[in-house]
Amino acid sequence: AEMAVAGAQGVASALRGVRVLDMSRILAGPLCTMLLGDLGADVIKVELPGRGDDTRAYGPPFVPLADGGPAMSTYFMALNRNKRSVAIDFKNKHGLDVLHELAKQSDVLVENFVPGKLDELGLGYEQLSKINPKLVYCSITGFGNSGPDRSRTGYDIIVAAIGGFMSITGPADGAPVKAGIPVTDICTGLFAHGAIMAALLARQHTQRGQRIDCSLLESQVAVLTTIASAYLNGGLPGRRLGTSHESIVPYQMFATRDSNIVIGALNDKQFTDLCRVLQRPELASDARFRTNPDRVRHRSELIPLLSAIFLQRDTAAWLLELASTEIPFGPVNSMAEVFSDPQVLARDMIQRVPFPSQAGDIRLPGFAVKYSDTPCQLANPPPLLAQHTREVLREVAGYSDAHINQLFSQGAFGKHSP
Repeated sequence: AEMAVAGAQGVASALRGVRVLDMSRILAGPLCTMLLGDLGADVIKVELPGRGDDTRAYGPPFVPLADGGPAMSTYFMALNRNKRSVAIDFKNKHGLDVLHELAKQSDVLVENFVPGKLDELGLGYEQLSKINPKLVYCSITGFGNSGPDRSRTGYDIIVAAIGGFMSITGPADGAPVKAGIPVTDICTGLFAHGAIMAALLARQHTQRGQRIDCSLLESQVAVLTTIASAYLNGGLPGRRLGTSHESIVPYQMFATRDSNIVIGALNDKQFTDLCRVLQRPELASDARFRTNPDRVRHRSELIPLLSAIFLQRDTAAWLLELASTEIPFGPVNSMAEVFSDPQVLARDMIQRVPFPSQAGDIRLPGFAVKYSDTPCQLANPPPLLAQHTREVLREVAGYSDAHINQLFSQGAFGKHSP
């Protein structure tokens, strides 16, 4: 069933006491900082006054608020739980002073501005490391902080194209396509999250922070993995194969009488078992198909034979046949089927959290990793814009209300009083 979360007080968190100043927007950076927040870090999301993260405007769909305030984008919700939002105009001298104080009190800073932009504003690594030598400063860019393309703006689909991902994605006889989710952005956020954790561990030995240089391009090239190795060491250029695999046969989707099913036979025993389920045991002993290299060589002969068999029955019938075997298989589920799947529900992959919406709560995807002693927690729903500005300035910067009001009059927080 769905897990209702109201904030787990007093439960040990892996990153308890770690403060993250999140100056990133869109997806890769916010995903990284959200994962740190899930692990218990205090994530302070710095947003532009009056506008906020660009993804607040990405929609529909939007979730209406109970008080009639600006509806929240479900896109923004997906990437910004477990954060506190502050709105600061850091082009304003007084706003810049506030950010310097927050950076001084933080363990980690994550940003995804074009290289050099924050240096111009006095918020670069060299400047902030002088006021906080222990700061771990993670820059997420499109193409890295050096090289001929360092100043280019990078977005998921652009870098997926440049980095080779689209050239190997799509039907064999069709055009390149992008994946259904922003894989390049997501992988970059995951790399950045791991890099920050490693830098925090290193700081225990060195007593110093460091700069982390993470980019969409390098993340995309790195995750080419087996395709890259096949090209660099075997000269294979990579190609689009639809759902099938360059080096394993069969390992792909097949059409059934009413929908589709995905089958993988990753070794010869699994292929033999599959042939038995399909009531064609002789295929396993056919010289063309006896081993995986044989099946790869004779792919064009084997796949039509299997395709014709799968078309004879509905997906549900095949799933029932395969359930008692060790053959990897699965249906091609819709979102409705994913979030009603008994295994998904058993693993608490829907989290219901109180939220000031008309419904009184929202539902978010659960945590990918479960910890025995320091579980992830959904302590805070995605924040309203500037919801925590005054709270953070009091608690983290130590400012009095009078000081905060003075900063507002000086333009540090835009036109809206914190």
